[in-house]
Amino acid sequence: MENWTKATGVVIEAVGTEDFAKSLSAALKGIVPFDFTVIFGYLGAARPIDLFDDFPRKKRKIFVEDYQEGPYLLDPFYLACENKVEPGLYRIRDLAPDRFFQGEYFRSYYMRTGLAEEIGFFIELPDKSIAVVSLMRAEKPFTQKEVRQLRQFWPIVRALCRCHWSDLSARSVEGEHAVANSRIHQSVELAFLNLGEGVLTPRERQVVEYTLKGHSADAVGRILEISPGTVRIHRRNVYSKLRIRSQGELFSKFIKTLIAEPVG
Repeated sequence: MENWTKATGVVIEAVGTEDFAKSLSAALKGIVPFDFTVIFGYLGAARPIDLFDDFPRKKRKIFVEDYQEGPYLLDPFYLACENKVEPGLYRIRDLAPDRFFQGEYFRSYYMRTGLAEEIGFFIELPDKSIAVVSLMRAEKPFTQKEVRQLRQFWPIVRALCRCHWSDLSARSVEGEHAVANSRIHQSVELAFLNLGEGVLTPRERQVVEYTLKGHSADAVGRILEISPGTVRIHRRNVYSKLRIRSQGELFSKFIKTLIAEPVG
């Protein structure tokens, strides 16, 4: 506790400076050890803003650069922000769909990170944007005790971040205008609408969306109020219409849709 008190003093002094996020990361590592920190700012469906990270160069490409190019739209942390999750500390497995760890996003993107677990503080900022302070471990998951220890300091983390990033959306206005015409910055719904446009039915696009997000046929059926068997039929029709054979190819088509140049 004494070490945390000293670290908190350092973080408070750093509010409003370039050292704030680094000081916050160091203070949290003083409570519970972990390997990496990344802090993303989420403003609707716009490209996440990398507010801070401490990755080595090669890992940064996967965790930040590749992530910002489209996979974030299938990330449980991003989707939780879109769904207005209650602010607080969450494990990724608490937010992920039932088949997330068997889904193509996990296999094609998330497994490349080599993480054992990721947990995140979700902080709603005064301007209604959301900052997610992600703590990552490469070797072993956080224990329940460690999560409880971190959760005790939630009020302090929340207050400090809200003070430091109180005007996040205003800071990013210029950047948002620069990329406003890219499909990747449009809503999730429109991104999935563009996939198979003119080929897939609205229901088939819904099945694609929930499948890629990591929902099982049973879960998709409950969401759409259809039977799991009907979900599987829709999936087969999607594969036939798009001339693909696997969820991996479906994921690739989704990413290509996101990075395609806008029409017109």
